[in-house]
Amino acid sequence: MSTYSASEPGLGGPRRALPVRAAAPWRVEGRVARRVGAGLAAGVAWAAFGASCLWWDDLGDWSRTQALAIGAFVVAAAVVVAAAFAPRSLAEQITRRLPWLTLLGAALATWELATAKFGWLPLPFFPPPQAILEVYTDDLPKLAASVLASVKLQLGGYAIGAAAGFLTGVAIGCSRAVGYWVHPVLRFIGPLPATAWLPIAFFVFPSSLSASTFLIALATGFPVTVLTWSGVASVSPAYHDVARTLGASRWFLITRVAIPGALPHVFVGLFMGLGASFAVLVVAEMIGVKAGLGWYLQWAQGWAAYANMYAALIVMSLLCSGAITLLFKTRDRLLVWQKGVVRW
Repeated sequence: MSTYSASEPGLGGPRRALPVRAAAPWRVEGRVARRVGAGLAAGVAWAAFGASCLWWDDLGDWSRTQALAIGAFVVAAAVVVAAAFAPRSLAEQITRRLPWLTLLGAALATWELATAKFGWLPLPFFPPPQAILEVYTDDLPKLAASVLASVKLQLGGYAIGAAAGFLTGVAIGCSRAVGYWVHPVLRFIGPLPATAWLPIAFFVFPSSLSASTFLIALATGFPVTVLTWSGVASVSPAYHDVARTLGASRWFLITRVAIPGALPHVFVGLFMGLGASFAVLVVAEMIGVKAGLGWYLQWAQGWAAYANMYAALIVMSLLCSGAITLLFKTRDRLLVWQKGVVRW
């Protein structure tokens, strides 16, 4: 146990020693040993995946088996090195991810054995990992163009729906007159799934792109509207009373009291709208838009290219996960002042 000296505030008296607890050396060594052990387990799992690619012959003709094995061995070595020599600032993050890396390596090894080596899962309905890797290398231009088209359509529709839902929710929460007229319409239209409006949207709008944008915005706008309205309504009346006592205008009450207090609810609505908009995006691209990941998925199904289909599904999952992570980061940045009050 170490000590440090501190004087009494406002006094020039003698300094007194206060105890400071330091981490016991054996505890630090124990944490390092556990991290290194977990890193070795993850490295073994990934090395087993690489060995499974090379030990047995493939049942089919796949050209990326050797490259996949080399990549698995590189990941195994990188995981072991990172676990053993990680700086203190990254040690906790690496330790938290090691169990998932172990599970992922074991799952990939099992997938490889069950498809490419022993055929426990029927081909071509269940392609091996190297078949999906071939899609990312050989069909990259078409897949990248589809990703770009989906991102553009998703961003446009989501931005319009989020902005419209936010403004509508604030208006309903702050004005009884707006709530009187908009609330019944919202209850009538909101519960209907956005995909139910597909025939009407593609008939009314001049192009399939504008119709798809409208459907994505509709799927996003309803949860954002409801959660924003709920957040504005849940702000404590005491805050409004204090602000009015200090001479706050109505505009100040909306922008500096109601909206900041409703932001946690707003972000919940944005999260819900993001999931709904991705579902509508895929359906719209399958039916009306001749581009995007939904269109690519339907094309792969039509040609029985199951490896392409699974590759598109993986990309969709990564895009949605990345968008959610970005939204989390934005929320944490904007609501850092509420972190001690609101739990998330």
